[in-house]
Amino acid sequence: MGESEKLVKSLFDMARQTKPAVIFIDEIDSLMSSRSDGENEATRRIKTEFLVQMQGVGKDDEGILVLGATNIPWDLDPAVRRRFQKKIYISLPDEAARYVMFKLNIGDTPNNLVEEDYKELASMTDGYSGSDISTLTQDAIFEPIRKCQMARFFKKEGKNYVPCSPSDYGAFKMSLNEIPEPELLYPPDVCKDDFIKAMSKIKPTVSQFDLKKQEEFTTEFGQEG
Repeated sequence: MGESEKLVKSLFDMARQTKPAVIFIDEIDSLMSSRSDGENEATRRIKTEFLVQMQGVGKDDEGILVLGATNIPWDLDPAVRRRFQKKIYISLPDEAARYVMFKLNIGDTPNNLVEEDYKELASMTDGYSGSDISTLTQDAIFEPIRKCQMARFFKKEGKNYVPCSPSDYGAFKMSLNEIPEPELLYPPDVCKDDFIKAMSKIKPTVSQFDLKKQEEFTTEFGQEG
């Protein structure tokens, strides 16, 4: 009891001593939601201390930038909204941004995607958030491993074992566990079809209702990012 507000005070004291400084609070709604009559006293004191430290009488906040991120800004306490000079709405990524996100997320993972594939994937994922695209890419990256697990025929390319169809030249029947040298297993490269298959399972997590509420809040209190 009492330690949490001390930590808030210490956080701002450290920022003032080392300024210029940035204090970033993710999911700020979990800490600074609207105050209510039935609220726990300890929680109320934390909120009060945060408000005092952020813009209280006699507090020097020059050189300190406080950033907060939330998906439900309407749940923030009105006093918190007043403390933040700018309320900036960051919308879902557009097609150009999604194109870049796919490239960043797949990184150096072996793949056979070409520019047109990235453009098509970006076009097909309208309504996906950055987090959704990351999850989608991770699922697609694991698809070659699943192909190896399900494969019943393999062939050798050089020293490596690769899954194949029964009709492929050099194919021999075996399961993944029967490969004599597992370290020589070579999964197929990630391809566009792996992403399309992942899309059938991973849908956008942001609903149109949520977007509408975000836009209404921005119209009333904020500004476009």
